[in-house]
Amino acid sequence: QVQVVESGGGLVQPGGSLRLSCAASGFIFSSSVMAWFRRAPGRERELVALISSGGTSTNYADSVKGRFTISRDNAKNTVYLQMNSLKPEDTAAYYCNARNFPDYWGQGTQVTVSS
Repeated sequence: QVQVVESGGGLVQPGGSLRLSCAASGFIFSSSVMAWFRRAPGRERELVALISSGGTSTNYADSVKGRFTISRDNAKNTVYLQMNSLKPEDTAAYYCNARNFPDYWGQGTQVTVSS
């Protein structure tokens, strides 16, 4: 059974940082492109970042370039999202997804950026 479990969200002030984690199981993690998405209230789900199976290639939404960093540890079946210089518009529920299994989603982790 494909499963992803996100963690690490919370309340942070503008300019602050958070590191999200996503633990995956039920598939060959090292063979799958992984992604982070987010959904803000009243908005469509947005692709935030992608990382190749080996971790050597990454892509980011323009809105987070230079502030967010996606990484992975294939030995731990875990993908991370380091978020720096957070802005109020980054407030959303964040989800990870295995691109080989696009229909499987976790419960997400809430990030709230507010003073």
